[in-house]
This record gives sequence, C-alpha cells and structure tokens, in this order.
Amino acid sequence: MLSVIVRYEDKKYTFPKGTSLLDISKEFQSNFKDKIIVGKIDGSITELSTKVFNNCKVDFYDKNSSVGNKVYESGLIFLLIKSFKDLYDENIIIDHSLDTGIYIKTNKKINDDILLKVKDRINELISLDLSIDKLLINRKEAIKYYEKNKENDKVRMLKYNTNTNINLYKLENDYDYFFNNLPVSTGYIKEFKLTLINENSFVITYPSIYTSKLNYKHHEKLFNEFNDYTSWLKKIGINSICDLNEKVTNGIINDYVFLAETYQNNNLLKIAKEISNNKNIKIVLISGPSSSGKTTTSKKLQLFLKGFGINPKTLSIDDYFVDRENTPKKKDGSLDFESLDAINLDLFNRDLTKLLNGEKVRIPTYNFVLGKGEYINEATCLEENEILIIEGLHALNNELTSSIEKKYKYKIYLSPLTVLNLDNHNRIKTSDVRLLRRIVRDNRTRGYNASSVLKAWASVREGEEKNVFPYQDEADVIFNTSLLYEIGILKIYAEPLLYLVDEKDDCYKDAVRLLNLLKIVLPIPSDCIPKDSIIREFIGDGYFI
Repeated sequence: MLSVIVRYEDKKYTFPKGTSLLDISKEFQSNFKDKIIVGKIDGSITELSTKVFNNCKVDFYDKNSSVGNKVYESGLIFLLIKSFKDLYDENIIIDHSLDTGIYIKTNKKINDDILLKVKDRINELISLDLSIDKLLINRKEAIKYYEKNKENDKVRMLKYNTNTNINLYKLENDYDYFFNNLPVSTGYIKEFKLTLINENSFVITYPSIYTSKLNYKHHEKLFNEFNDYTSWLKKIGINSICDLNEKVTNGIINDYVFLAETYQNNNLLKIAKEISNNKNIKIVLISGPSSSGKTTTSKKLQLFLKGFGINPKTLSIDDYFVDRENTPKKKDGSLDFESLDAINLDLFNRDLTKLLNGEKVRIPTYNFVLGKGEYINEATCLEENEILIIEGLHALNNELTSSIEKKYKYKIYLSPLTVLNLDNHNRIKTSDVRLLRRIVRDNRTRGYNASSVLKAWASVREGEEKNVFPYQDEADVIFNTSLLYEIGILKIYAEPLLYLVDEKDDCYKDAVRLLNLLKIVLPIPSDCIPKDSIIREFIGDGYFI
C-alpha cells in the first residue's frame, strides 16, 4: 500500500495515501482542549475532509484558536440560515457584530417563541451530525442556481468573482457560499444563544477566543449608531459592496466619496456644537480600538471647536507613564504599557484638578529613551475659553480621571462601524477593516510588512477587549469613523502587501482570507480623497499627518 509522510510539530508520521485530514487528526486529538475543527496542509487552511496524497506538513485547530473559531462561527451561521429556511422558508441577513455576538435581521416578525423553535431546530441538526460537504461548482451554474432561488444578493456578488469555479457548501439540500471554511459536519457546533432585539432582529452569541460567556449585553448608543448609518446608506442607495462596485463601474464613485465625507464631517460638527453649548465641559476624552482614526478625529474636532470660539489644548496620557522600573509586566515578562497601572494616575489627576481650578501646571514630557518623565516645558494653565482634549486607550475608563466630576467631562467613543457586506450571509467585519487600515498605515509610517502586523494583531485585539470595549457605554456619544468607500481604497494599498506574505509564514492563512475578501471589491483611486479625510491617516498625504 502506498503511503505518505506527514510532518506534525517537527515529527514525522506515516499514513496510507489518500487518508483524510479528519482521520489524521484523530492521532493528535489528545493535544487539544476541544474537538479539532479544521486543519492546515503546507500553510493552507482546509477542511478536515481533504485527503492527503503527497508528503506534507500539517497543523490542526480547535475552536479555541483564531482560525478554528472562525470555522465554528461559519458552521453555526450555516445552521442558523438553514433552520430559518426549514421552519419559515425565510432568508435571514447576517448583518454586523454587536457586543460579543452577531446581529441578525429578518423580514419575518419574530418573538421569543419563534427563536426557541429556531434554537430547537439548530440543536436537532447538531444532534443528527449531518455532513457538510464542500463542492467545486462552475460559477455560472452557481449563479443560475441562485437566480432560480431568487437570491439576488448572491447573484450580484458572484458576478464580481472572476474564478471559473467556486466552492459551495452543501447541507442536506441547501447550498451556500462562504468565504471562510466550514466544519465537516453539524456535530462540531455545540454552544450558542439567541437573544431577541426587536420584532425583526436578534443576536446570536457563541464562545469566542476572548470570552466563553454567551450572555448578550445591549449597547444602546452603539446599536443606534449602527442603525442610523445603515438607514443613511439605504437612503443613498448603498446596501452592499455590490452597490458600491456599481458606482465604480458607472463612473460616479466620486459623488459618493463626497457624500461620505460630508456625512461624517456633519456628525463631528454636531459633536463640536454640543460641546460648545455646554459651558461645564472642560475635558474631552476620546478613545476607541486600534486604527479607528483617533488622531485625525481629534485634530479635526479641535478645528471645529475653534469655529465655535473654543481653544482646545491637548494633553498626552503617555507623558504620565510611570518610570520604566515601575512599569507593570505581562505574563511573558515584557513591559505592559497598555495597563492602566503603567500611568501615574495620582499625578495625572492632581494636574487635571489644578488646571480646572485655573492654576498653572508644569506638564511632564516622558523621555522614552531614559524611561522617565522630565519637566522641560513652562507651566501652563486653562483659560476660560479653553478645554483639554485627551485621546488614549483608557480615556473612557473612569479610573483615569477619578478625581474629576462627571459634569466637566465629555467622552467620545469612536470606531469604524462597518455595515456594508459582501452579500446577505458574508459580512465584512469591523475588525478586518481596522486590520487593513493598520497594515497600510504601519507599512507607510514604520516600514512594517503585512506579516508583522498580522502577527501582532491578536495581542492588539486582546488589549482592546480588556481596555477599550468594556468602557464604550461610558461614552456620551458614539462617532462612526467608517467611510462607505474605504474598502475600495484600502484594496489598492493592502493587496500588494498581503501578496508578499510567504506561504510558509504562520500568517499566510490570514493574508489569504483578507485577499479573498478584497477580491470581490473593485478598486477606487485615491486622488479624489480629501486631504482632511480620516482615511488619509492610513494611506498618507493628509492634512493632519
């Protein structure tokens, strides 16, 4: 019998030629906390149903890994879609992330009883452990299938896919298209929860790499901002990436760039006006996850405030770092500059209190080479028409400004709230847009390649989950820094960088996933982007950078 040599964790194993990854994975299941859900052959992520015919290197993942968790999510979404079809012949829309779950919309009026039936149907499919088959289908045949089923969102999306053949996933008699890999059967899905939001929407939560809790916490301000942005996009005829692509092909994308910038500037102007109308406000605190556009937003807000007769001054939290020898450490022994304990809170609050009392204060300047603060600037004070703008990771955390009364503070949470998706079942994650922004910016400003940014992203996300997201409800206002056209701009800058990620690189799988996402998006030239645009913070040549 012919055999193949499989390398796993620097050891070699022999298996019969044609053995599936599923059978190979059984040899190593004891190394994992949960059931292995997906594999990797020579750097390429693939379903466990894949058979091995050549010598290769393999890796495996369970749902506790970033790779495996995406597979778990996609499998659960497929079960949810099928359950709604089976019970109500209804096609749902997988919309956007919300808290730790995914926001789902449906045209059917729903209630808790209906969600209970859907939950029971999903659990029934799980208990049957039905096979989920990956099929290679001619793209034109797939388009005909979706035309017959009146799934126009899939038809439009597949027209922008230039491949001769595409992969569809089959569960019983249902076929669907997903950008992520799926588990080989329904039995891999275990935990999930459905939470009713209103008569046309609900949230599905599941264990993630950041939390095992399934309880959904509603963030009203964030929810309303998502809805407001979605409603505005609907008014101007942009409901998906395909709508955006059509504006590009029709040569009118510049009009929508102008509309997007005007909409965002108007929202920031409203914030500036609200601040100017409240004479108590003396400190504006700005925070948000990585690559949200905090620098541009902060500087643009300063200009808008000047238009209302207010002179803003900036105060950097980084200048209040404790001396290097007192900086807390992570579990691996490295310095944890993201910890709140890395900031001299007593000094920071003492200086803020003095400034609000009209006293003169000498603000320290942190010397990152020496690892300590220095007093090199003259004392400053806060005049009657002046306010402080403080931007940073912990800005919304009340512990940062514990000595300052709430009435003197105005908090802004900002993030690019992405709502334009590829089709009804394939969403573009806000975190992926931020990741693309960061890849482009860090390459331009720091010379980092895409691989180094991808490697660091897990640590960045962990910091956000710990230091940013828990405090979003403390904000007085949510500012959406998303621009409807930006994915087409980022495509031009990010694609070449992602193609440079080597197949042997551990981050190759992430690069491929992002490239597959960008494949459907038509490029948009950057020459029409205003100099004051938030996107300029990432692609360069901006007024504020």
